[in-house]
Amino acid sequence: MHKSAAKEAVMSLHALSAADLIAGFRAKQFSPSEVLDDVLEHVAVWEPRIKALYAFDPEGARATAKASTERWQKGEPTGPLDGVPTTIKDNIATKGVPVPLGTATSRLVPALVDAPPAARLREAGAVIFSKTTMPDFGMLSSGLSSFHPLTRNPWDLSKNPGGSSSGAGAAGAAGYGPLHLGSDIGGSVRLPACWCGLVALKPSLGRIPIDPPYVGRVAGPMTRTVDDAALMMSVLSRPDRRDGMSLPPDNINWKALDKSPRKLRIGLMLDLGVGQALEREVRDVAVKAARAFEAAGAIVTEVPGVLTREMLDGLDNFWRARMWDDLSRFTPAERAKALPYICNWAEAGAKLSGVDVIRGFNATMAIRAAAVKLFADIDYVISPVSPVVNFGAELASPLNDPDKPFEHICYTVPWNMSENPAASINGGFSAGGFPIGVQIVGRRFDDLGVLGMAKAFETMRGPQRPWPSPPK
Repeated sequence: MHKSAAKEAVMSLHALSAADLIAGFRAKQFSPSEVLDDVLEHVAVWEPRIKALYAFDPEGARATAKASTERWQKGEPTGPLDGVPTTIKDNIATKGVPVPLGTATSRLVPALVDAPPAARLREAGAVIFSKTTMPDFGMLSSGLSSFHPLTRNPWDLSKNPGGSSSGAGAAGAAGYGPLHLGSDIGGSVRLPACWCGLVALKPSLGRIPIDPPYVGRVAGPMTRTVDDAALMMSVLSRPDRRDGMSLPPDNINWKALDKSPRKLRIGLMLDLGVGQALEREVRDVAVKAARAFEAAGAIVTEVPGVLTREMLDGLDNFWRARMWDDLSRFTPAERAKALPYICNWAEAGAKLSGVDVIRGFNATMAIRAAAVKLFADIDYVISPVSPVVNFGAELASPLNDPDKPFEHICYTVPWNMSENPAASINGGFSAGGFPIGVQIVGRRFDDLGVLGMAKAFETMRGPQRPWPSPPK
């Protein structure tokens, strides 16, 4: 790092990437304690406005940072993330902290152990200073919750950060340090990354061990740069026997991100024929990204979506039934504490037949088959992440209609069901200055390739606009 860069870093340590922080620690330009102090000062200014945090623990973090500072002074870091400020989503258990799942119906019992992703981050030396917010049961793409305060988007406080990794998205955009861990079962790291200007990877199912595992459910990094997402993957992808759906350990070199688009076959997926209509500004950003890859030597052709109305409605039925199964275990008084939107949506699940529900679940297999067929002829897909630029902070979803809950996830949810890795990366901005994400999807298990393509696009795109500053 040059002297001028080091001077700037001292002024805004919270804004440095994890890679730059590690380099600074190694060169003794600043310490983990100094970085954490700067992050906490920044949080104090932003947090009253965006409400991104849950179980904020500055004193515990200071003790962790102090121990890390002492290790770096001896030249003995404990792992690749030693001293780096990090947040973890509410629903990923951390020892001693209740896991409310974003809902006021939860009984607040401290978790006995770290879930696998949290354990890997802690082992690697990350300074976990807070959990982050999420909506009820993670079943909304919104910062609205019956347990947490309303989480807002730092780019525009009147807008939604997305969800269900809502606090992680808002924290990343606001500069609460470089590393944020979310989870994704239908778009929950990619959608907030899209609306908050971040990089997020939904890895192949099982690439990051998670507990409890479930169909389509993954944990994933949310960062400002592709390099930082890859750095997190090098830690998060380490094995854990608690996840019976995890992939075999694989010696992936997560630093090997150099990837030429030349001669790669890329499918540009725009109009899906299902879900919300694609807004012009979003479409333009996706087309511009595809043209950048084409200019770099890729062969780009437009491809149809893999999702149909029948598949989407099937997923809706399956998830309503699953949600009702959870809610039905509460007393009516307890259930009434959840968001009315969630209850209204889930109650329809009680009226579905067993055949309706199994047909809904079978939509996952139909999506998987369609994805396999698509990737027989192409290497990667470029698409929007969300069909809309943004929506209001107070809304449960862009349409805010529990009868039409999934119309905005048609670009993201197929890849959870098919288990393909998919990344969101900022591709541009609306006329009003709001970030718009681009999605890059690869074949199953090609997580490194997806990150490599995201890195290539990051380079072609050029530097980000300045990140939001706290309102005065």
